[in-house]
Amino acid sequence: MPGPAPRHTYLDHAASTPVLDEVVEVVARTMRDHGLGNPSSLHAPGRAARRVVEESRERVAQALGVSPSEVVFTSGGTEGDNLAVKGGYAARVAADPRRDRLVVSGIEHHAVLDAVEHLVATQGARVTWVEPDADGVVHPAVLDDALRADGGPGTVALASVMWANNEVGTVQPVAGLADVAHGHDVPLHSDAVQALGQVPLDLSRVDLGVVTGHKVGGPVGAGAVTVRRDLSPVPLVHGGGQERRLRAGTPDTAGIAGLAEAVCLAVERRAGHAAYLAGLRDALVTGALALDLGITVTGPWEPGDTTRRLAGNAHLRVPDCEGDSLLYLLDAAGVACSTSSACTAGVPRPSHVLLAIGVPEEEARGALRLTLGRGSTAADVAAFLAALPEAVGRARRAHAAGRAG
Repeated sequence: MPGPAPRHTYLDHAASTPVLDEVVEVVARTMRDHGLGNPSSLHAPGRAARRVVEESRERVAQALGVSPSEVVFTSGGTEGDNLAVKGGYAARVAADPRRDRLVVSGIEHHAVLDAVEHLVATQGARVTWVEPDADGVVHPAVLDDALRADGGPGTVALASVMWANNEVGTVQPVAGLADVAHGHDVPLHSDAVQALGQVPLDLSRVDLGVVTGHKVGGPVGAGAVTVRRDLSPVPLVHGGGQERRLRAGTPDTAGIAGLAEAVCLAVERRAGHAAYLAGLRDALVTGALALDLGITVTGPWEPGDTTRRLAGNAHLRVPDCEGDSLLYLLDAAGVACSTSSACTAGVPRPSHVLLAIGVPEEEARGALRLTLGRGSTAADVAAFLAALPEAVGRARRAHAAGRAG
């Protein structure tokens, strides 16, 4: 009988991170105790399940700084972003047809970008793209200029800037961005999926905020979008009155309970967790730079900093390599990482995030995203640094052979 698979050095926590033991226990207990009741049913088992859902809603709301009535449970970040962008746009246009414009940063996750492209293709939406600086920061003054362009703020249905970038780890000045958007009576949506558990998160600052469980040790398939009380996005799914009539479907009682546990633990443990990850990140970055392979760091980075860059994010550019080659070579050496968002893995093109911040296409092709999380250790960093030189050497030889051919 074959033994257990060898342990990989896992440096892809931004894609998904292991489920916490506490969450497993909550989900299992909820499934045992409330697996019979539908939270929408009026009988005793249904009411018991509903109580779990509403108590979980209260816990999530308190952790995220919003009212329980503003928390709408979803299947995760992608659904939350789609509801916020598509639903928010449709509601604003229905109220005022002049507001047919979206103002969106060029470094958003594809859950936002593809939703925007859908609105352009099917609803005639116009888009003004907000350019980040070379570190990936969207400055409030630049957002202000974008809102004033193309007909002015009165033509804008929604602005969208993510709280922290999923590829290069840049944390945005959300408070200032929100002040600008609200000064023009424009709702601000922010994808906060990566920010949760690494930076202070107060979703009351934005009108539509999105989180998901599986980035912070919760179950896959459970997330939430916070919707300001005076907003009513057009729902994407119809068939019931659940979740403020914004998201039809039977609530996943156990998944929601697990989400609440993960969110609360992420917020409670954030400061210590971020400090620990920043130490590992800094060791990884300084170690990679010391290998004299021509590596550069993408985005803002100063040792110890957890405010301008996510504590667990290291993004390296390796010249004269293809990122995919590096990924496969490192994987063969027992190190799991990525080149960009997991949602675009396997797509043979440079990262749109790197191109948006001005990285030349040739440089953008040699990118590695390394993300740390709970369970990461100094041994993981050492394993990556030990495997990197040979992987780079082989990737460069393959790159040179391809160009010569």
